[in-house]
Amino acid sequence: MSGVCATARIRARADGRGGTSLPVLESDGPLALRRTRAVGDEARVLLVGAMSGPLGGDRFAVEADVGGGARLRVGSAAATIALPGQTKDEARYDVRLTVAEGGELHWLPEQLISAGGSDLSVSTRVDLGAGARLVLREEQVLGRVGEEPGRLTSRLVVKVAGRTVLDQELACGPGAPGGWDGPAVLAGHRAVGQLVVVRPEFAEQPAAARTVGEQACVMPLAGPAALVTALAPDGLRLRRVLDEALADLCIR
Repeated sequence: MSGVCATARIRARADGRGGTSLPVLESDGPLALRRTRAVGDEARVLLVGAMSGPLGGDRFAVEADVGGGARLRVGSAAATIALPGQTKDEARYDVRLTVAEGGELHWLPEQLISAGGSDLSVSTRVDLGAGARLVLREEQVLGRVGEEPGRLTSRLVVKVAGRTVLDQELACGPGAPGGWDGPAVLAGHRAVGQLVVVRPEFAEQPAAARTVGEQACVMPLAGPAALVTALAPDGLRLRRVLDEALADLCIR
């Protein structure tokens, strides 16, 4: 196996003065972390890709650990583009998120684009304490303009107080199980996204199952959480519908 191996780490803690400190902000190789201006008690971090990729054979990982009473928002400076490498090896991108009781994390990266000829497996695992809050967005665009996608496999697992509330996997592109582009899955769309919102308030008043526009739906999960799944012809329209659903969930 060849390729770049890199792991970036973030640790957020309540600073005792009504804000959030970042005792660990550890970049690695092509994964560069940059602290930006805080807003209120919320610390903010941008993930900046210092190189192209992930390419075939690369192993990237990002870890974020949010303590009780801390608030953290993580975004990225640009879309991540999965590209073919010099080898035929699969690339991996692992995200590990931990939020303690009373902590809050907004994980809002830019889109992941699966370029033609690439092969990427993405795994996102989230462990939340009781009473933790989460807003997590994933957006995947299959192929650049006029391009067929590469192979993309994405798994998302969310646990609240040790209980699994979501475990789903989607595989698209060449070599994926048959039907991924059919009417029961993507139906010819080239942008797919999901939002996971965890709020203690949902334990008393779960989110109502409903549609958002023509290509998105909100589903309550078996816990204080809700899942929004959306399809769109392109990334711009996907973001619009996910933003609309998020505003609706957080207002209600």
